[in-house]
Formats: sequence, structure tokens, C-alpha cells
Amino acid sequence: MQKGISKICKTLIFGGEVSLAVLDTTALVNEAIRIHRLSPVAAAALGRTLTASAYLCSWLKGEDDSLSVTIKGGGAGGQIGVSGDASLGMRGFIEHPDVSLPPRADGKLDVGACVGRDGTLTVIREEKGAMPFVGTCELVSGEIAEDFSSYFFVSEQRPTAFALGVKISSEGKCVGAGGVILQPLPGASEGSVSKAEEEIAKYSAVSALIAEKGAEGILRGDFGAEDWTEREIVYRCHCSREKIADILRSMGRDELETIVREDGKVSVHCHYCNTDYDFYEKDVAELFCGGE
Repeated sequence: MQKGISKICKTLIFGGEVSLAVLDTTALVNEAIRIHRLSPVAAAALGRTLTASAYLCSWLKGEDDSLSVTIKGGGAGGQIGVSGDASLGMRGFIEHPDVSLPPRADGKLDVGACVGRDGTLTVIREEKGAMPFVGTCELVSGEIAEDFSSYFFVSEQRPTAFALGVKISSEGKCVGAGGVILQPLPGASEGSVSKAEEEIAKYSAVSALIAEKGAEGILRGDFGAEDWTEREIVYRCHCSREKIADILRSMGRDELETIVREDGKVSVHCHYCNTDYDFYEKDVAELFCGGE
């Protein structure tokens, strides 16, 4: 069970010309650590991606709208995948959750080496009644925040500044995770854009600030905000044995029985919640009771 609440808070600053979002995703990252048994650097990489993806999902309008993010950078952690929906139910995985890397020269986790720098960040947005939108950009650094900023500039044509961070304790628990995101609105003055660029530079240690102040403390103390919208973010996978059964049924009885004869069972693994679904001979037969 998730302990604590992850959230995204949004408001307008600089005379209403810049959108500000502050996210506290500490609980979200701890749930990912619990589910996937993440190493510290894997938690930092996946946690930053979950945080940025939650921000993207917060702009979805329709109840059934969804979004997925894939990062393939060739790093030691392998591929990262995150999916979410308009209700801010998030889920994700990293290909090598137990990856271990030496820290950088400054003592920080080497997220860039975990993610890799030679590859792409891809966003697929599915909205009811519209063709899926696919946006892709080359990775800039593998540090995630810079890569999402580049994605917004290249694919969305909307300059957006990201500060993302995940702080892991010596016990492997996330003690602070989140982000500060500034996006000038169309028609924003050059002065407001410059102020946004200056402000984002102050959040190189955003995870420590989240741990110390919380999202509300940053909003009030750093930006003087008094009113904002607030939404909860949760880790939620949509898989179930019933849904997996429907997928297997579509494969046909003959193919499933062949797999059972060769392997003893049909096994399906959900990457998002790290759950294995096993179907044995009796289970396969029950899939087609009253059917074929």
C-alpha cells in the first residue's frame, strides 16, 4: 500500500504569464521502489520519469485519455516506460531495476549513465476522438529534466523548464522526490520568460527542497503563491487476471495448449506492477468453456 500522498499543485505566476507546477512524488516513487525492488540509481531514473509524466498527464482533458512515455538511451538501466491517464494514475518500469553504478565525481547518483545519452524520448498521447499524437526527440543528457525540456521545445513547440529530483536514503527509501516546472504562456513577455529561466536554475537540488518544505512550502515561500489547484497522484496498474485471460483467449486454444505442452504453463508478466500470471492446462481449458 502507498503511504503518504503524492500531488501536483498548479498556479499562475509573474502576472499570470507563466504556469507553475510543483510536484511532490515521494510516495509515488516509494511505491515504485517497493513493487520493482529498485536500486537507488534505478529509482532516481524511473522516479524522475514518473514525475515528468505525471505533469504531462495533468493536462489530459478527457476521462479516458491516456499517455505513455518511453526512454531508450542505451544506458546501463535499459529502457524506461511510463504510462498514465487523466486521473493521474501512473505506472512504470525500468528494464534493469537492480542496476548498480558508481556515483558521479560530485557524489550524486549517475542518472545519465543509467539512462544513457544516445537515443530518444517518445511520448504517445491518446485522446478520445482524435488520432494518437506521437512526439519524439533525441536525448540531450539522460538526466531526464533536460530531456523533457528538449521534448517540449522540439515536439510541442512550447518552451518549458523542468527541475526534477529523487533523493534516496542509505536504506534505499525515497525521502524526497518531485519537480518544479515553469511554462511561459503564449504571449508571455520576454521579462517573464527570463524570470522563469532564472527561477528554474535555483532548483538543482529540488528533491531536498521537497523533503524540507513540501510542495506547499515551495509555492508559498519561493513564489509567494496563495491559491493553487491540487490533485493527487497514485501508482495504479490496470492489469488483472481477467484482462490477461481475455488477451490469451484471443490467441486461440490450439496455440495456448501447444505452449502448455512445451513449457508446462502459459506465463504472462506485467512490467508495470511486476506481477506474473500463470495459466496451467486446467486454466487454459476453462478459458474456452462454452467456447470453441
